[in-house]
Amino acid sequence: MDRPVLPSVDDMTPSEEGGPIARSGFDYQDEIAVGVLVDMLEDPVIQKVHFETHDDLVVVRVADECPIAEFVQVKGGEINQLWTVAVVCKSENGAGSSILERSLARDACREHSNFRLITLRQVGSELKPLTYPRDSPGRHLSDPQMASLLKEFLGKKLTCISKKGNGVEYWLLNCLWQERPDEIAVRESNFSRLMRLSSRSGSPLFPEQLEQLLDDLRLWVKRAGAARWRSHRSMKIITRKEICSWLERRLAELRAGAASPSGGKLTGKMEQAGLDEDQIQMAIDLRLSYAKLVRTSRYMTTKNAEKLQLRVKSELASLRARMMAGQLQLDGQGFHLLCLERMDAINSERRSDTEDHSAYLKGCMYDITDRCLHRFSRPA
Repeated sequence: MDRPVLPSVDDMTPSEEGGPIARSGFDYQDEIAVGVLVDMLEDPVIQKVHFETHDDLVVVRVADECPIAEFVQVKGGEINQLWTVAVVCKSENGAGSSILERSLARDACREHSNFRLITLRQVGSELKPLTYPRDSPGRHLSDPQMASLLKEFLGKKLTCISKKGNGVEYWLLNCLWQERPDEIAVRESNFSRLMRLSSRSGSPLFPEQLEQLLDDLRLWVKRAGAARWRSHRSMKIITRKEICSWLERRLAELRAGAASPSGGKLTGKMEQAGLDEDQIQMAIDLRLSYAKLVRTSRYMTTKNAEKLQLRVKSELASLRARMMAGQLQLDGQGFHLLCLERMDAINSERRSDTEDHSAYLKGCMYDITDRCLHRFSRPA
């Protein structure tokens, strides 16, 4: 009997859209997703990534003309959970609701299916073979540990069979389990890898520039996850061509911004935010005044100047993060006004210093913007 023709994973309608509906507290998952985008920048085999469609992530690879859809579940909320066979096979809401069963059910597309679990906490000793690479000797069923693990899974008497006729043994052989530490460690890893990529491109970046790139990726991931499949399918799938073009464009932008003393990048950033010509000219004048003050040692001691500059960077980073997280629902003009107000607030807080530094603070803000480390509009 011929099997029915299965659709591609890119065309299948997701069975549920719980992720886009409830996206609060997903910082760990989003940071993992940023890492997958960096994977795609590093590895030409990865062709595209889905965000919260059939699983938390779906990574589509094409190797030797063989398309592979890897269904990835990210488990970051189970802080005190030690992962065991019993937990993986436990039914959460009736038959077919265990982690294993829900994962195997994804095997319904014409691509070869792989599975991956990424967890904050470690696995128990019996699951350790799943943390080995899929092609390593320790993953063969001839290995005693793997044979024992298969026997334990089969002992749970799960009757799950995928649409393609595959069962527990198939899932076991094609599943990779990654133990990832806390969110901070994942962030540091993403930072280091992006730094290496920028260096290999011949455009090594400063740390603050790398953080700007990572912030852009985080916002991209959040938007992709929050989009709905039926109305914005293209937003939910990011291709390798898209991410490589984005990186090339952003590197060129950062290079140009770092090399240009004229305020040209500042003008572009403010125009993107919908600010008028008078505001732009005032910002350019404040930036030039700031540059003169920085070169005038009599204006402020180096230590005090560095403290103020660091405070401005920190404040802008916080405001930008709040905007990206959806806490600030502002257009470019509104966000620009909020940034100016925060500079005035910092100036007012300096009670021990009788001199007014508001122009210096705003000039510093515009200088940071001109160097492509801040923007007032939401990234496209």
